[in-house]
Amino acid sequence: MTRRTRPLAAALALATAVALLATSCSSSGSEDEDDPSADATGAQPPAATAAPVPGTPGTPDAPSSPADPGSPTAPAPGTPSVPPGTPGTPSVPGTPSAPGTPGRPVTPSTPAVPGTPNTPNTPGTPPAPAGARWQPTPGLAWQWQLGGGVDQSVDVPVYDIDGFETDASVVAALHAKGRKVICYINAGSWEDFRPDAAAFAQALQGSGNGWKGEKWFDIRKLDQLKPLMAARFDMCRQKGFDAVEPDTIEAYNQNSGFPLTADDQLRYNRMLAALAHERGLAIGLKNDLDQIPALLGDFDFAVNEECAQFDECGRLSPFIQAGKAVFHVEYKLGTDRFCAKTKALGFSSMQKKLELDAWRKPC
Repeated sequence: MTRRTRPLAAALALATAVALLATSCSSSGSEDEDDPSADATGAQPPAATAAPVPGTPGTPDAPSSPADPGSPTAPAPGTPSVPPGTPGTPSVPGTPSAPGTPGRPVTPSTPAVPGTPNTPNTPGTPPAPAGARWQPTPGLAWQWQLGGGVDQSVDVPVYDIDGFETDASVVAALHAKGRKVICYINAGSWEDFRPDAAAFAQALQGSGNGWKGEKWFDIRKLDQLKPLMAARFDMCRQKGFDAVEPDTIEAYNQNSGFPLTADDQLRYNRMLAALAHERGLAIGLKNDLDQIPALLGDFDFAVNEECAQFDECGRLSPFIQAGKAVFHVEYKLGTDRFCAKTKALGFSSMQKKLELDAWRKPC
């Protein structure tokens, strides 16, 4: 969530430019044009069960009727740490400030890995039948909520929600309404508030990624990370999720604390894709635009943040051309500034708040 994976150099340049502008110009109210709360309509959604997040979400807009949730080959209904699991709001996109971490209900001392409580390093998951996984197609409306209790009233065919913080009963309830459900998991960074945090050796943890309590993984150590990621994916499957959204999977172009290469990232990301597919789960490529040409065949859909803000949306077109959905959000831009372009590209686009609570404004 947010531009966690934007290269540090670009972030510093943007921060400097903003600082210079602030000292040379008088203040104005022009930023109100991009405030998500300024153009939202409707009443507040149900109260969150975790700690409150900034902003007052409005009633979700109702898009067109959801697609038929039937066979996986049809256009079936279809991703980041505030109320547990979503960091706070950085002051400049790409330059995260120290976010708060309200509502974290667990302590990092619990060693068990979800999905395999007795054997944390042994996935023990048989391969799923070929062709059994969901294949999200372009244009599916979606909801992405990682903060607060899941608002199940949003009338869209695809939900992307936190895997750890979501009970299997919520997934089942969404399925009963014909929804497909994506399991958000941080696959590239250690998080000290997750219940399996103690299972990750300190040698796997590198530099902080800009969010409180998080550190980049040494993705070169596939033998150690593979069983831990497999256990997380097992948890997603056991809770009934249809797909996985692995976050922070472009450490190679970040200040990770490790000498990572593009090839290291390709090997790691392909390992994640294989783990998901073995479990019958679809998997989305989160950002990582530079490696789309190499990874298009391994991933079933894309999840992107702010491609319009940074004029990068055209780079995601290969997914659409391959018949694969692109689930896209903008934070700073209002819908009038990106929807026409992204709808023409075939994206599933909406405006969200950085907190990723229930509020949404779809195209």
